[in-house]
Parts: sequence; structure tokens; C-alpha cells
Amino acid sequence: MTGDPRADFFFFLPAWPPAGNAVFWVSLTIVVAGLLGELAFRWLRLPRVVGYAAMGTIVSAFGAGIAGAQMNASLRLIVDLALALLLFEMGCRINLRWLRTNPWLLATSLLESALTFALVLLALTWLGVGMRFALPAAAISMATSPAVVMRVASEMKASGQVTERLVLLSGLNTFYAVLASKFVVGWLHAEYSGSWTAAFAHPLYLLAGSAIVAAILAFAVAQLARRLDLRNENSTLLLLGMILLALAVTKMANLSTLLVPLLAGLILRNTTERPWIWPRHFGTAGGVLVLMLFVITGSVWSAQSLAAGAAAGLVLIVARSVAKIAATVALSGPSGIPVSKGLALGVAMTPVSGAALVMIAELQDLYPEYAAALTGIMFSVIAILELIGPIAVHFALRKVREDNIR
Repeated sequence: MTGDPRADFFFFLPAWPPAGNAVFWVSLTIVVAGLLGELAFRWLRLPRVVGYAAMGTIVSAFGAGIAGAQMNASLRLIVDLALALLLFEMGCRINLRWLRTNPWLLATSLLESALTFALVLLALTWLGVGMRFALPAAAISMATSPAVVMRVASEMKASGQVTERLVLLSGLNTFYAVLASKFVVGWLHAEYSGSWTAAFAHPLYLLAGSAIVAAILAFAVAQLARRLDLRNENSTLLLLGMILLALAVTKMANLSTLLVPLLAGLILRNTTERPWIWPRHFGTAGGVLVLMLFVITGSVWSAQSLAAGAAAGLVLIVARSVAKIAATVALSGPSGIPVSKGLALGVAMTPVSGAALVMIAELQDLYPEYAAALTGIMFSVIAILELIGPIAVHFALRKVREDNIR
């Protein structure tokens, strides 16, 4: 019809078929993911994050995932902020004095990370993957997903030797993985630009700059805690704002959005005597961010990425699992736990998701064409372990009876 639309008696009705806007689709995603999470938890006795990741899988099945493309600014902000909350919470639970009283824990951490790097590198090169792609894959593979570990342990109300070691080792190997991936980036600088100065200066700048921002954030939170109860709603929102501000500064300075919150939590925990207890994932707002994090990471797969990297991804998963289990079992006795708990600890270190996705995204920001050849392998790994990883943590903690849900 042409002319004045009011000439049509039904001009006030919406167009058909109706087209949902972004708010509609995000809201629908949250509702369905929440329902799938409750289904997994109440009926299947699995972690809720399995349901959230399943929603991401469904999103990708309809072609709306992020496989093969860079995350847009909105999705990246969600991922960065959700991971920041979980990494900050993880850092606040890591008592480095424990490493001094039990140095075998540090030995376990170093061995499992080094062995993971070595076995993944050997497995991928044996499969025919070039060294320039096997190196970053091996570096990223060292990290155990802090998001999965913190969410599942919190949901299970888990506590005990395996749980505390899992948090400690996951925090440390995430730190190692970020540093190793940045040294790989430094090597890429040297290869592409021929500048060895940039190759060494970039990782050093990243570590020093991230440590400075983390120290400022930790100091600010400590000062705030002296005057306010950080467990009430208003103070929790204030804390969320401080972490978001620190992330904004981190991004402006081209520092690591993974290292800053983890180091801030570590500094806060190890420079004060008081235990730091936060509301679960910083309340409702944090819970929604965490839910969306698992939906986003669950949406990284596509038929093309699986076809390109599934075989190498499966080899990587096997090599990585063997390395982590072998290290935790081998040093279980000296570190003070029985072999059965060492085995459970190794199995619980299976997850890899959000932190790996951020490290890949950072590579994409610097060298898009190079990173595109790596995403087939790593997105396949993330897609598979996004569903298997939480189940592995749940099974391991139940096996050693450290869960408090009956």
C-alpha cells in the first residue's frame, strides 16, 4: 500500500512475521539457558553449566555462534567481565603461603603445566601441525578453565583437599598459560616484523603493567572493605563497578584482562590476614554474566571448524588429559594426598573454555589471518570440553566425597 499508512485500518499492528530485536533474543537465550541448567541440575544431577553450554551449542546449530569470526565488542565485554569476577574470586581463595609450607604443590603445578605443554606440542607436531600453530595451542592448553572450576565447586559447595588444590593449580596454570601465550606473541612479532626487542618487551610490559593495575585494584578493594560491608547489595555493585573500571583501564593500556583480576585477588588474599568471602559470583548481576559466558563459549563450534580441527583437537585433549593426570598422580604422595585423590585432581583439571577463548581472541586482534588457522583446532577443543569438562569436575569431586549437596 502507498500513501498515508493511517488509511489502513490495521496500521497499528506489527509487521508479520514479527522480527525480534537484540533484547528479545538475549532475553530468550537467558530464559532457555536457565531452564536447561535447572534440567541438568535437578533431573540429570549434573552441573547447571552443562545446560548453559548446551544452549550455546543450540545457538551455534542455528548458525548464530562465533566460530570462524571475531567476537563483537558486546560479547567480548560479557566474557571479560564474567571471567574477571571468577578470576578475582579464585585469586582471593589462593593462599600462596601454602606453597611455602608444602613446596610439592608448587612442584605439582610446574610439572603438570610443563608436561601439558610438552605433550600437546609433541602430539600436534606428530600429527603434522606446524610448529607455529602447535606452540600457541600448547601454551593455551596449559590453562584449566577458572570459570568451570569456580562455578561447579561453588554450586556443589565443595571443600576439601582436592577442591583447594584444584583452585590453586587452576589459578597458577592460567597464569603460566597467559605468560606463555604472550611469549608466543612475542615470537610472532619477531617473525613478522623482525624485531626481537618487541618479542621480549611485549611480555614484560604485559606482566609489569598488569601487576601494577592489579595492585591498585587490590588496594582500592582493601580500603573499601575497611569502611563498608562488601557482602551487601550496594557494596557488591560498587565492587562490580571497580572491577569493570579496572578492566577498562586494562584494555586501554593493552594489558591482560585475565592476569589483572587474578593477580588482584592474589594480592588481596596474600597481603591481609582476613579471609575474603564474597557473595556467590557477586550476586545476581554476576550470575547472569556467568550464564552468558557459558552460552558464548558453548557457541564456538561450527561444522566447518569441527571438520577442520576435530582430529587435531581430539589428539590435543588426550595428550592434555594424560599430562595433567600423570603429574598429579606422580606427585600425589609427596604433596600429601593419596593416589586416588591425585587421580581425581587430574580428572578435575579437564575443563578449558573461557580463558582459552580470550587468549585466542587476543591473537585474533593482533594477527587475524594467523589466528584463523588456529581456531579450527582450539574451537573444537573448547566445544568438546565445554560439555565434558564440567561433568569431569563434578564426577571427580563427588568421587572423593568433597561435595556438600545431597
